[in-house]
Amino acid sequence: MSALLKTSKKNDNKTALFFLAPSLIGFLIFFFIPFVGGLYYSFVDSPIGGRFVGLANYMELMKNPVFLKAAYNTLIFTAISVPLNILLSLGLAMLLNRKIYGRNIVRMGFIIPLVVPVASVVLVWQILFDMNGSLNAFISSFGLLPIDWMKTGYARIVVVIVYLWKNMGYNMVLFLAGLQNIPQEYYEAADIDGASNCQKFTNITLVYLTPTMFFVFIISIINSFKVFREVYLISGAYPHDSIYMLQHYMNNKFTSLDYQMLTSAAFIMAVFIYILVLFLFKVQRKVSNTIGG
Repeated sequence: MSALLKTSKKNDNKTALFFLAPSLIGFLIFFFIPFVGGLYYSFVDSPIGGRFVGLANYMELMKNPVFLKAAYNTLIFTAISVPLNILLSLGLAMLLNRKIYGRNIVRMGFIIPLVVPVASVVLVWQILFDMNGSLNAFISSFGLLPIDWMKTGYARIVVVIVYLWKNMGYNMVLFLAGLQNIPQEYYEAADIDGASNCQKFTNITLVYLTPTMFFVFIISIINSFKVFREVYLISGAYPHDSIYMLQHYMNNKFTSLDYQMLTSAAFIMAVFIYILVLFLFKVQRKVSNTIGG
């Protein structure tokens, strides 16, 4: 009997490996091998016939004011946009979780940005925030001077708005799924005990939304690093200083064929994201254990 189970398990493993093989091969070719190659380039002084220089590229990068500015802008943007995204999408989900008129239409309206091509999105935002765009025409109608939104400090606000508009719908769907999985009996019991709305929110809603909250937080951070597409299409490779991100720096290094600095910057960003996500998973595990206990 034991031998039969072992044989069956081996056959199952072979079958699973057979079906996973295309994905594993694709992962090796398009992700793992380029990853190792990029890591190698970050330790040499030239991509062709270069010599090993250790951490010299990383040390030079940490002294580069342009890289430091890009890293600072990326950090500030993430610190502003991610909490706003979570708060607004959670509030919207709680509103749409109620039986209100037209909630299905509103849900659809917030999901549409997920399926709209980036180029179309950028065209709309250019029409809105261009120097001769719709928003400045509206401002001028009140006798105020038009604002060059993408060439001033307002550019960061514009990028945050674009990010929120693009990502709130997805997070709203996740929060809605989490809210609908909370048993209504808990709220009914809290009403019997005379709990206030604030107490029900903090002691029931937030507690049972903790796993969803952590997942949304991680996804929001990852998506904040993808905002480069919109920024690049709206304002080009060299935008205003306030929205010059790490992705701009790496894209410009790629254009100038400076692969050593490009790969070094990419790995610094990757390590930072990895450490942050690992920390968040550990915090989530501790919170889940506390709730479970």
